[in-house]
Amino acid sequence: MINTIIFDFGDVFLTLYKSATLKQFKHFGIDQFDDDLKRINNKYEIGQISTSEFIEHYTQRFGGLSKDQFIKAWNSILIDFPTHRLEFLKKLRNSGTYKLILLSNTNELHIDWVKENISFFEEFRSCFDQFYLSHEIHYRKPNPDIFEFVLKTNSLNPKTTLFVDDTLEHTLTAKSLRIHTWHLQAGQEEVTQLFSKKSDLF
Repeated sequence: MINTIIFDFGDVFLTLYKSATLKQFKHFGIDQFDDDLKRINNKYEIGQISTSEFIEHYTQRFGGLSKDQFIKAWNSILIDFPTHRLEFLKKLRNSGTYKLILLSNTNELHIDWVKENISFFEEFRSCFDQFYLSHEIHYRKPNPDIFEFVLKTNSLNPKTTLFVDDTLEHTLTAKSLRIHTWHLQAGQEEVTQLFSKKSDLF
């Protein structure tokens, strides 16, 4: 019987347009995230460099890219947060049946955008017993250590824990640690379908 549910944020609650950032960057001569950019992106995502250092890395390497242009392109992946997903979460919270945890790969720029543009962000955050953002806890999915951190810190039994994420690689790592998983197909499935899609666990 599941007693803890760990949710991803992007494309589970917050709608993303994942190819948008690179499409925007192409206007400034950035056709792909090469090894250098992947390295700096990952460092930013686990809080190893500051927002100012992150922006400076891009604007110095790509001379035609201003700070404001970079921020706009970087945040273009973020679309909206449909309220029916919040209502589902609130009902789940109010049932008192499950420990609820958010576990998101994200960064300060994206979270700042969410705080400014999603009016009910604090209400959303308050629905969770624990709210883990990669840049604050210095771990990121799909590395096993982030799941081990969550399990240990919350004294969770993986056999009674469900992890919901739209990225297959993340769910595979969780599954290797004996955590139950739902690889949610963004655009085809909704988090509100949790109990029908994973009825075997409830």
